[in-house]
Amino acid sequence: MSIEDRAKATVKNIEGKAQQALGKVTGDKEDRAKGKAKQAEASAQHAVEDGKDAVKDAIN
Repeated sequence: MSIEDRAKATVKNIEGKAQQALGKVTGDKEDRAKGKAKQAEASAQHAVEDGKDAVKDAIN
């Protein structure tokens, strides 16, 4: 488990939520889509880290 990678993914998720919210407030569909994309990317990064943890647990 890389705490640094998980932290980066969490930051990206927060950025995505903020961007999506800004898009909703301003009516900017592109910002909303980009915000959702950042959140999806962060989710994928978390899934990768979960997979790494599972492999390490299986080895131990």
